[in-house]
Amino acid sequence: MAMISDIADYFSKGCGRCERFATPDCSTQKWKSGLIELRRICLSMDLEETVKWGQPCYTFAGRNIVILGAFREGFLIGFMDAALMKDPEGVLQKRGANTQHPHMILLKANDQVGKLEPVIRAYIKEAMGYAEAGIKPPKVERDIELPDELVEAMDADPELAEAFHALTPGRQRSYTFNLNSAKKPATRISRIAKFRNKIIAGKGAMER
Repeated sequence: MAMISDIADYFSKGCGRCERFATPDCSTQKWKSGLIELRRICLSMDLEETVKWGQPCYTFAGRNIVILGAFREGFLIGFMDAALMKDPEGVLQKRGANTQHPHMILLKANDQVGKLEPVIRAYIKEAMGYAEAGIKPPKVERDIELPDELVEAMDADPELAEAFHALTPGRQRSYTFNLNSAKKPATRISRIAKFRNKIIAGKGAMER
């Protein structure tokens, strides 16, 4: 199953990552009104809307700022440079044991967006400020150097993150070697989308 590339499909059908795509059981449909409110906030702050990893992603000054997501238990707005966020309201949470920094505001009712809108706007504005100033999170030393696009994809997709970190070091290296061989970020993003099912299945990049 291919992930969506048209932003309108996300709100009407879903992300395309599972068999619930384009059915009433899709998580995006349960949380549709809340997701649309998050979208409204992002667009009203002059963020540019695109689709990455099958989800709405909002950029500013050439940087990914936030991404939207939906799950059975709730929906979220995730901050892509989470290591920089100060979180004065204590609303950011981690999703998954392998997430390094609290990076998302998890919502469990559609009407929560309105109640948290001032906080959401303030956090987006903070993230935009870092992008405009060219401030980036400190590099994390890893045994295997992961391409930025893979790190961002795992931040946006906890299931992918859990599966990748469960791979053997050799299988992890097979993906990083393949991704790092691509010169363009768009090519790396496309390859990650194609590799997702293999990673979830516990296979290496060259395995069938």
